[in-house]
Amino acid sequence: MKKDVVQNLREKSESDLQKERQTKQDALWKLKTDLAAGKVKNVRQIHQLKKEIAVINTLIKEKANQ
Repeated sequence: MKKDVVQNLREKSESDLQKERQTKQDALWKLKTDLAAGKVKNVRQIHQLKKEIAVINTLIKEKANQ
């Protein structure tokens, strides 16, 4: 992820981050099911979504500890 994207995520509230995480998890689930069905052409997108979810989880934990 680019630094400006992470900076934009840092500015969001914890509830907005949770909503963002849920939408990305739903997209990841859809990609995984499409991969099993043989419909996915860009497998790299799954890896990118996992990284984005991990960054969001980290930011949520940071905000909870403050």
